[in-house]
Amino acid sequence: MKRILIADDEARIRRLVCDFLKNAGYETIEAVDGKDAIEKFYSVGSISLVICDIMMPEIDGWEVCRKIRESSSVPILVLTARSQEFDELMSFESGADDYVTKPFSPVVLVKRVEALLKRAQNKPSDSSDDIISINGLVIDIPAHKVTLNGSSVELTIKEHNILVKLSANPERIYSREQLLDSIWGVDFVGDPRTVDSHVARLRTKLGTWGEKHLRTVYGVGYKIEVTVS
Repeated sequence: MKRILIADDEARIRRLVCDFLKNAGYETIEAVDGKDAIEKFYSVGSISLVICDIMMPEIDGWEVCRKIRESSSVPILVLTARSQEFDELMSFESGADDYVTKPFSPVVLVKRVEALLKRAQNKPSDSSDDIISINGLVIDIPAHKVTLNGSSVELTIKEHNILVKLSANPERIYSREQLLDSIWGVDFVGDPRTVDSHVARLRTKLGTWGEKHLRTVYGVGYKIEVTVS
């Protein structure tokens, strides 16, 4: 049974989310604030997914995401009471994989959870090899590990999967819609431009390599360019 950690300082919200997740067949663990969330994540163990409110006492949700991302690629879904671009960008920058704005539909929330868990379980299938190597970049798919010229590069699940998708078929252009369907899933609900934001962050993390090899084909999509003049 998948175990899900729900961190929110509002008991009513925690109970609502827990009830719907339990009805869907998940085990739930509750945390009353950010500090409690981090402690339980590392003490309970075997957490399959984290649902985390942004505005919490002790430690806010963004810091919870960053602390978890120091050692884990577990899917993280954040809850926010404000529908603002800043909150969305901060959530993704902190390592979250998805976000839901309050008030939300519990049924939709459960669907988002199911989609995140499914994507986390499915290894990218574009490459028959477990290791992809391109011009100093090495992607160890099973280990979810990326190194560039021997140095580790920390990526979120979506950033990792975008990189695998593009690197497994270098020079092939993938449209925004193709990346959305493959990585976010055909049931994705949200702004398609989230692909652009993820690619931009991925390119930044890859530094000079990203500027040279992770190319935007304007009006078409994205590709990994192997031969760089």
